[in-house]
Amino acid sequence: MIELPETHVLANQIQRTLVGKKIVRVQADTYPHKFAWYSGDPQEYSAMLEGKTVTSSGARVGFACGGSCVVILCEDALLTITTPIKYHRAGGKLPAKHQLLLKFDDASYMSCTVQMWGSMFCAFAEDRRLPEDRAASPLSDAFDEAYFEKLRRSVAPVMSVKAFLATEQRIPGLGNGVLQDILWNAQLHPKRRMESITDAEMHALFESVINTLQAMTEQGGRDTEKDLFGHPGGYKTILSKLTLSCPCPRCGSLPIRQSFLGGNVYFCPGCQPNI
Repeated sequence: MIELPETHVLANQIQRTLVGKKIVRVQADTYPHKFAWYSGDPQEYSAMLEGKTVTSSGARVGFACGGSCVVILCEDALLTITTPIKYHRAGGKLPAKHQLLLKFDDASYMSCTVQMWGSMFCAFAEDRRLPEDRAASPLSDAFDEAYFEKLRRSVAPVMSVKAFLATEQRIPGLGNGVLQDILWNAQLHPKRRMESITDAEMHALFESVINTLQAMTEQGGRDTEKDLFGHPGGYKTILSKLTLSCPCPRCGSLPIRQSFLGGNVYFCPGCQPNI
């Protein structure tokens, strides 16, 4: 599943690159994947999409399992995608396996390849417009501090801050990937219980969610992820698999990686104490 910054990056690149191209061939579910999800019968995607022109693209939240997604409007057909998306120029190498492949009239392609899990839904959009968000995005004005506090009150006091931020799509598009730098900026350990977080720390966490996601988006996504053209993002992650051997830029301690709640967490033992 793609996370919020990369969703915006991909949607913007698709808007600039694919709008105006006509789809001439569609392959869906050619290489079945246990955790690749489609709406209806993927074999019907050809009839729904072939001959249609890409008209617009956007980033949305609250669709497709409640997370963030790229929506691509092709006249009266709407694709809702939560997987990595790649563009292949005419004559370029295509992925060995893919779960969705679109060929355009200029012999270029767009592919989706599921990594862990992801959805590629296709449905008709009678009004031929992109849908609106179905939830509050951290990059929108609707996601204010009162909304964040409401989320806090909705969870059990013993819940960890990682679970609060990055599970159940409580905050759409905020997953385990972007979580690491958000918590580093807020100086909070991922295992801290919500009941232990002070009002001042909660304010710092809110500010970190907004500012970190905005920086990741404005800088073209994270350097751990690839954009539409296969290039890493321009945002240099502070805590990730790429920086595990690098001292913390704030205190100089070496980061720690641990398995927690179904994925790895990275944290600085010096400035993110589990108190």
